[in-house]
Amino acid sequence: MNDTPGWASPGSAPSDGQDSGRPDAEGPADAGRQDGPPKWSKEQPPPAQWSPPSNPGPGATPPPPPPPPGQGGGWGNQPPGPGGYRGWGAWQGPPPAAKPGVIPLRPLGVGEILDGAVSTMRAHWRTVLGISLTVAVLTEIVVVLLQGLVLNESVDTEALDDPSATVGELTRAMGDTMLSSGVVLAITLLGTIVATALLTMVTSRAVLGKPVTTTEAWRDSRPQLAKLFGLTLLIPLIGAAIITVGILPGLLIALAGPSDAGATLAVLGGLAAAVAALWIVVRLSLASPALMLEKQGIKKSLTRSAKLVHGSWWRVFGIQLLAAIIANVVASIIVIPFTFLAGAVSGDGVTGFLDSTGELGWTFLIVSGVGSVIGSMLTFPITAGVTVLLYIDQRIRREALDLELARAAGLPGHTPHAPGSSGS
Repeated sequence: MNDTPGWASPGSAPSDGQDSGRPDAEGPADAGRQDGPPKWSKEQPPPAQWSPPSNPGPGATPPPPPPPPGQGGGWGNQPPGPGGYRGWGAWQGPPPAAKPGVIPLRPLGVGEILDGAVSTMRAHWRTVLGISLTVAVLTEIVVVLLQGLVLNESVDTEALDDPSATVGELTRAMGDTMLSSGVVLAITLLGTIVATALLTMVTSRAVLGKPVTTTEAWRDSRPQLAKLFGLTLLIPLIGAAIITVGILPGLLIALAGPSDAGATLAVLGGLAAAVAALWIVVRLSLASPALMLEKQGIKKSLTRSAKLVHGSWWRVFGIQLLAAIIANVVASIIVIPFTFLAGAVSGDGVTGFLDSTGELGWTFLIVSGVGSVIGSMLTFPITAGVTVLLYIDQRIRREALDLELARAAGLPGHTPHAPGSSGS
C-alpha cells in the first residue's frame, strides 16, 4: 500500500507519527479534570423552555455531533469531507473510484468488464464500428472471391457423398476440404488480427476517457502488427504441439501392432494433453494486449501473460469463455438466418443447401457474406474489448495500474511526480 494521501488503509494512523497540525487532544484521564469551581453564568434560561434546533436550510451542513467523553478533538470529531465522509471515527466506506472512461479505476467485476466492452462501442461507435466494418468487408470480399474463382474449381468434395468411392478418392476429397477451410481460416485470422490490434488501441484510450480516430489507432498499432501475427499463430501451435506429444506414444504403439492398447493409450494421452494445452493457452491468453500496449516482443509478452494470469486461472478462463459464448451467440443470431436466406435464394432452396456439399454459387456466397460481415462487425469489439479490459484488470490487481491510469487521465491529485507512486 502506498503512502500517497488518499490511499492509506482504513484504521491506520492518519499521519503515521507525523504532526497533524492540530493541538493535542486531552486524554481520558484529563477529560473530567477541572482547574477550579465551575463558572456558571448568572443569567440562566428558564427551565423547560429549550426548543430543538431548527432544520438547516437548503445546502446547509448540519453541525457534527459532540464527541464522546474523553475523545474531544480526535479524528472521530472531524467535519464531514467531500461526499459526506466524516473521517475515521465515523467510517462509511471508501469514496467511489474515479471513472474517467468506460470503467472505474479499481479491480473490476465480470459484469463491469463486459459492460466496459459494450460501453466502448457505444462511446466511440464511429471508430469502433468503422474499424470492424472495414476489416470485415475486406476480409469477406477476399474470401468470396477466393471461393468463387479458385476453390470452387479446384476443390472436389463429391466423393464424400459417394458410397462407392475408393479410399484414395475419399482421402483426396478430405484433403481438398481441409485445404479450402484452412485458406479461408487463414484469411479470416489475418482480418481478426488487424481488427484486434486497432480495437486494442481504441479500448485503451476509452479507459482514459480520451477519443481516438482510426488513423491514430492504425499509427499506434502498425509497428506491432507483424509481432501480433506471429504471436497469434504461435499460441495455437503450442497447444497443438502439446496434444501431439500426448497422442504420439499411443499412436506409435498402435502402428507397431494390432493391439488395442495403443489406441487406448492414444485416447487417454490425448485427453490429458488437451487439458494441459488448455491450461497453457489460457495462461498465455493476455499476451496480445501485453504486446500491443507495452510494446514488448513475443517472448516477453508470453512471460507477462503467464505472470498476470498466475493465481487467477479460473477467473480468466471463465470470463473469456463467457465472452466467447456471448460473441458466438450474437454471431449465430445474425449469420444463421442469412445462411438459410442464401440457400433459399440461390436456386436450390433450403433443402438443397443442407444436402449440398459441392460448388457454392455466387448468390449464396454474397448473401451469406453479408451476414458474416454484420456478425463480425459486432463480435470483433466484444472479444477484443474483453481481452484488453481483463488485462487491465489483472494489472490493477497486481501492479496498481489504476494509479498510472489516473495520472494518464489527468485526474486531480494524481500528478506525474506524486511521491510514493508505483510505476507500471
